[in-house]
Amino acid sequence: MRAIGYVRVSTEQQERSGLGKDAQVAAIHSIADREGLSVVGIAEDVASGKSTSKRPGLADALDRIEGGEAEALVVSKLDRLARSLVDFVGLAERARKRGWRLVVGDVPVDMSSPVGEALAGILGVFAQLERRLISERTKAARAAARAAGRPVGGRPEGVTRIPSEVLARIATERAAGASYRKIAEGLTADGIPTANGAARWAPETVRQTHRKFT
Repeated sequence: MRAIGYVRVSTEQQERSGLGKDAQVAAIHSIADREGLSVVGIAEDVASGKSTSKRPGLADALDRIEGGEAEALVVSKLDRLARSLVDFVGLAERARKRGWRLVVGDVPVDMSSPVGEALAGILGVFAQLERRLISERTKAARAAARAAGRPVGGRPEGVTRIPSEVLARIATERAAGASYRKIAEGLTADGIPTANGAARWAPETVRQTHRKFT
């Protein structure tokens, strides 16, 4: 069975130096050997965000697989593939419906197997829960603001310059169990500035932003 590997490096410096990318490629070949897969190509993205729609390398890999060039997508780690549970569940469901394998190094379950399908279903429940919790917290925050006589048209003070999708990302990853440090590392790696325009997020900054948003 043929496979296409997918790597994502977080900065242009990593891309130029090969740091990160080489390790992911080596891991992909190791995983493929273990699974009896033959790697026929490597797709890559640099400094992309969590949305799969903004990852041309991943989109190209999926097009190649679904065009018959390969039968599997191999990724070294889950955080190289998706930044949220919702994204991962969507890809797993796409793989199931379209008949190709999704192989993730640190998720030791074949998503095309009955056990893998059951796991995808369980993850789907939690993905739906994430979306509902975010919606309910947003509604509660707006209701509390109205009760206190504060304006509700904008975002809480201190996060006015953070896009709504970034706030939603923080809330989603936190609901999925990610630590503030892990979230901060991901935001920094993806080149997303803080409310003050700083390039690096601190765990405390994420914590304060999350609390104000929720």
